[in-house]
Parts: sequence; C-alpha cells; structure tokens
Amino acid sequence: MESGRNLDSAIAAADRALRAVFAPARARRPAPAAPSPAEPLSEAERRNAAGLMRVNHTGELAAQALYHGQAFFARSGETRALLMQAAADESDHLAWCELRLNELSSRPSLLNPLWYAGSFAIGALAAFAGDRASLGFVAETERQVEGHLQSHLERLPPSDTRSRAILETMKAEEVAHGASALRAGGIPLPGPVRELMRRTAAVMTGTAYWV
Repeated sequence: MESGRNLDSAIAAADRALRAVFAPARARRPAPAAPSPAEPLSEAERRNAAGLMRVNHTGELAAQALYHGQAFFARSGETRALLMQAAADESDHLAWCELRLNELSSRPSLLNPLWYAGSFAIGALAAFAGDRASLGFVAETERQVEGHLQSHLERLPPSDTRSRAILETMKAEEVAHGASALRAGGIPLPGPVRELMRRTAAVMTGTAYWV
C-alpha cells in the first residue's frame, strides 16, 4: 500500500514538473494591472525589461521546483500543505511573468529544464534536513527573492508600469511566504548555507538575463 502511495506521489511530482517547464503557465488570478496606461518603451528599454522579466520568470520556476522538492520529502502534512500553497502562488507569479514576456515580444530562459531539475534537487536536500530546517530554507529563499525583486524594481524603465505592478505584487507575496514559514517553525540557516544560496542564485539570474 505504501509503495502505491509513493508511486502516486512520484507520478504527481513528474506531472507538476512537466507542466511547470513545458506547458503554458496558467494563473488562478489575473495579472496585476498597471496604475496608469503604459508609455511606449524604446528598444533598449524593451530589451532591458524583457531580460529582467526573464530572470523573474526563471526565479519563479525555480521557486516552484524548490517547493515541489521540499514538499515531496516533507515529514509532516502541515509542512507539505504550506509548501504546496506557496508553490501555487509561485505558479501565478510564473504565469504573470510569462504574460509580460509575451507582451514584450520576448521568451523565457532556454535553460528552464535545467533550472527546474537543479532546484528540485536542492529542495529535496533541504527537506532531508528536517521540516524546521526546510521551512527556514523557505524563509531565507523568500528573503533573497525579495532583495532581487527590489533591485529589479530599481532597474526597470520608469515608464514600464505594467512590469512594475507585477513585481510589486510578487514582492509582497514573497514576504508573506517567508513570514508564514517562520511562524510554522522555520529556523535560521547557517551563514555558509545562506552564502551558497546567494552564489547559486547569482549564477542563475546572471545567465537567465541573456539565455
């Protein structure tokens, strides 16, 4: 009976991975609207905005993979439910970024299958450390994502109010995810682990801007 449940879980995880990487992203909620009509972007501004939104799209895909990997190996149902709810919110973020990339006549990162696989493995490793450490990993991930989003808000063309509205909503929800993980019992991660996370994210974001 246990092997059957494990097989069902593995099939569900594989289905989530295929949908996240290869299927068009679908949001449960409409994308945040710009507070004012968007002004035309110059070609240089469009390319910059597209590069930033490609990085954010990759980041949301990686976040989904992290939470899927953590949820797959979570030890408690409560932790698993929290992780899957966060992943569902990240799915909305992914769809919003994908929509904005289409509006900017651009595309997601060509390396998304690699980013997903690597992030799922990292999430699984975090889960093996126990639920409290795994939740601490969520809190630290969201803290770093909040910083990335803030830097992108500062780098966006001032006239790109559409992308700005999306990123501001995403940032607020990432902060909420981190706070929920801490309330659920997440513990701070060691400094070397936080630094490794920063370095790994830097490689991913630096590459995804172009590829």
